[in-house]
Amino acid sequence: MENKKETGGYGEKLATEFIKDLGYEIIAKNYVFHKGEIDIIAKDGELLVFIEVKYRKNLEFGRPELQITKSKQHQIKKVALGYLFEHDVQNVQCRFDVIAILRLPETDPEINHIINAF
Repeated sequence: MENKKETGGYGEKLATEFIKDLGYEIIAKNYVFHKGEIDIIAKDGELLVFIEVKYRKNLEFGRPELQITKSKQHQIKKVALGYLFEHDVQNVQCRFDVIAILRLPETDPEINHIINAF
């Protein structure tokens, strides 16, 4: 994987497969509203789930889940509100999950699914 976009796409592919195996229904991927993006929007039963994916190939900057700052959380929430508005979604419970993937050289991916992360 040569660049950040390819690396991120690979992480999102792993995350998508992971949540499909859990029985989630994928609603949208890479949803953009204004200048923000949500990696995956899915349904877990009747619950609408906004999922941020973080993928890392090393620990140079710490574990991937630690990269989701308060500012990033705020941005994701704004994009989620944009999604609800654009799609006229009302009276649906929502939550925010994080899927953190760490794949060190010569290892299988380690997936940490944080339900209701923020």
